[in-house]
Amino acid sequence: MKSQHPETIALHGGSHRADPNTGSVAVPIHMTTSYQFKDTGHAARLFALQEMGNIYTRIMNPTCDALESRMAALEGGAAALALSSGQAASAFCVLNLCQAGDNFVCSTDIYGGTWNLFANTMKQMGIECRFVDPADPEAFARASDSRTRCWYGETLPNPKLQVFPVAEVAALGRRMGIPLIMDNTAAPVICRPLELGAAVVMHSTTKWIGGHGTSIGGIVVDGGNFDWEAWGDRFPTLNSPDPSYHGAIWTQAVKPLGPVAFIVRMRTCLLRDIGAAMSPFNAFLFLQGLETLPLRMERHCANATRVAQWLAQHPKVAHVIHPSLFEGEAARRASILKGGFGSLIGFELKAGAEAGRRFIEALKMFYHVANIGDARSLAIHPATTTHSQLDAEEQAASGVTPGYVRLSIGIEHIDDIIADLAQALEAV
Repeated sequence: MKSQHPETIALHGGSHRADPNTGSVAVPIHMTTSYQFKDTGHAARLFALQEMGNIYTRIMNPTCDALESRMAALEGGAAALALSSGQAASAFCVLNLCQAGDNFVCSTDIYGGTWNLFANTMKQMGIECRFVDPADPEAFARASDSRTRCWYGETLPNPKLQVFPVAEVAALGRRMGIPLIMDNTAAPVICRPLELGAAVVMHSTTKWIGGHGTSIGGIVVDGGNFDWEAWGDRFPTLNSPDPSYHGAIWTQAVKPLGPVAFIVRMRTCLLRDIGAAMSPFNAFLFLQGLETLPLRMERHCANATRVAQWLAQHPKVAHVIHPSLFEGEAARRASILKGGFGSLIGFELKAGAEAGRRFIEALKMFYHVANIGDARSLAIHPATTTHSQLDAEEQAASGVTPGYVRLSIGIEHIDDIIADLAQALEAV
């Protein structure tokens, strides 16, 4: 039985039905570094990529494979790769296509850690990131040239929360032979960017997919819907002989496996060499979270909408940012979110930055932590924490002002959430 419903996919999607050795319904935690080969011929075929199978847990692991196949099913992709963090996933997406001298174009509306990775660390590698305002999709095309390898955006960007025009940007890119990579961390279940034309989707599984706040991880999903071979000159990493695999040309070498050249090259080159592997134990924990993700997203979204409406009426609040309150073009773009508008809320207090600090410190149920997407409600002041490495101009471009407060609304009872916000606002 094949289902298109996320509630079913989250429980039954992917390759795992039961452990073939024990019959275990729960995915076993394969805490092993390596795997016994059948014979020398079997080992040689695995290392030559003539046969797929387990070699070493830095490259693949059965527990991680169960998570990968289920996440690929949830996003409607061809294959996936689990990694040690969301930052590793963002970095691998770019490094899989870009070499020194290349460039890529990125939305200004992204998480501060990703901005720093792209603007500074990638620059040290000789890769240029060109930031553009996604309010104008054509800006991606104008910023591109023959050395542009990909475009990158966040579906529901943290902290700006202006929904990315996925379909418009993806369509422009496909006409130019440029794939769109989407960070869908803040919109699992409520948006499927691959259906809107994106070529690759990634998540920080640390956030909503886990939901429990216990584990760090990331995942990349290859849509299998972009013809890398047709634009061969633009993608030399996939269409030129790879000396690390005896001259293999990835778009040709993986054809028996399907349209998965992007993710296979990421696994066999980047993951093999850099080693940003997800722990099998973390993969197991993310599978536990994934099982209830659709149900949690319903509550997250419903609670957040109620909180946004309540804050918008509060006399001490200057303005509230949440897609449920948008009008005009912003509301039209937010219509790609189905079943809810996410659980992130941004707001600014009329009394400014100092009031924001007092508000944060007065919260009792909300946790003051540098994370989002937990089942519990969270709050933070981005300008002095998550986006503190950016200068004032960069903070403003990403949507962070000195008095901006970010909330990640959990699945507690709505009355308790609002009660905590109300008493904290009394302290302002």
